[in-house]
Amino acid sequence: MLIDTNVKAFKNFINNEWQESDSEKVIPSINPANKEEIVGFVQNSTVEDLEKAVLAAHQAKKNWRKLGQAARGQLLFKAANILEENLDEIAETLTREMGKTLPEAKGETARGVAILRYYAGEGMRKEGDVIPSSDSEALMFTKRVPLGVVGVITPWNFPVAIPIWKIAPALVYGNTVVFKPATEAAVTAAKVVECFAKAGFPAGVLNFITGSGAIIGQSLIDHPLLNAITFTGSETVGAGVAKSAAARGIKFQLEMGGKNPVIVTKDADLDAAVEAVISGGFRSTGQKCTASSRVIVETAVYEDFKEKLIEATKKITVGNGLQEGIWMGPCASESQFNTVRSYIEKGKAEGASLIYGGETLTGGEYSQGFYVTPAIFEHVKPKMAIAQEEIFGPVAALIKAADLQEAIEFANDTKYGLSASIFTTNIATLLEFIDEIEAGLVRINAESAGVELQAPFGGMKASSTGSREQGEAAKEFFTAIKTVFIKG
Repeated sequence: MLIDTNVKAFKNFINNEWQESDSEKVIPSINPANKEEIVGFVQNSTVEDLEKAVLAAHQAKKNWRKLGQAARGQLLFKAANILEENLDEIAETLTREMGKTLPEAKGETARGVAILRYYAGEGMRKEGDVIPSSDSEALMFTKRVPLGVVGVITPWNFPVAIPIWKIAPALVYGNTVVFKPATEAAVTAAKVVECFAKAGFPAGVLNFITGSGAIIGQSLIDHPLLNAITFTGSETVGAGVAKSAAARGIKFQLEMGGKNPVIVTKDADLDAAVEAVISGGFRSTGQKCTASSRVIVETAVYEDFKEKLIEATKKITVGNGLQEGIWMGPCASESQFNTVRSYIEKGKAEGASLIYGGETLTGGEYSQGFYVTPAIFEHVKPKMAIAQEEIFGPVAALIKAADLQEAIEFANDTKYGLSASIFTTNIATLLEFIDEIEAGLVRINAESAGVELQAPFGGMKASSTGSREQGEAAKEFFTAIKTVFIKG
């Protein structure tokens, strides 16, 4: 690996100071389009570093709460403006570090700006309700109060949007934050934190620390001064987060995996369905928790749909996301690349037929990156691993269904319940789907991947803990209700 001494080493941000770790060690962040390029270095932090971050947040929480919701909202507006001013630079860093195409990276960063402005507006919205009392001479009302110190642990696939949709509501509702991003995307996260730092938040309100999930992540969850934890990541890690948080009696919020179905009915607009399956399944190289990974098609239109899907997939250009005309970038890391390839081989071994793609791209412009072409399987049975387990890659599994009832049965036959979509022109069909599908996000004649910032987001079954993120629903997690009774 070529080590460029001019590559920046990003520090932890603790108590409004950029600090090197006590370990004096750093971790390189690698460009998945070119593994010879180091995007930046981040701190390989210690438990002692974490202790400083949590203590800073704990000491800041009283004054931050007393500052008031309106003033907190104004600081979020400032952060939004600074993020917008730096949008192009942050988006380019995101593409270099995580691999998604530059247009997608710009879209994600712009979404981060919008999320900040949405929650900045929460600074001027109500924080409680007046409730009639049985005592006519008394006043009774509720007041929303912050939880205290909130830990934020985020994944690498949306290193701008996911941290912001957790941090922004946590802050505006009066909590202080210790933020630990996935190491694979920590340089992008550091640049986002720089925007908050420039906005002038008081010392200790937002703290940023990088390092091992096993050490820093677990120590954060277990810290006695932590009041709540919000986590997005794998189901396996999330189960550990829940166990640790429940043992301590602190509030926890988990967003985990998905195995999201798209049902294509016999009366569907097949061209629209194909477009949605490709966008939902292959954009961001399939590395979305809401990505379409199971495509359940009624037998009557199966062959027509399959041919249209293959022809459309052939048009996808794969390469470095910074290059113009590239539709799909590399897998985000060597580890994820190997996972995707292993599932492609597993699908073949199980008896599914790989009818298009799934090839590792090597040589020339692909020689130093983690590239694989979009894969389409057919003859997939609902119980196969590629139909049950989250792959987090550009792999679509086609499943035949005799009718709508069987399609819904197959769609629900998984431990996950994050998102689901259906393509139909029949009102009775879509109403039945809405009622019967076991998913937190239900989309009609639209791809399964798509989350609007003003609407609640979360899944059912093993996909989430039940609490919702984004929109007004975020208030339910990041605050507690205090009921007040006043009598003169």
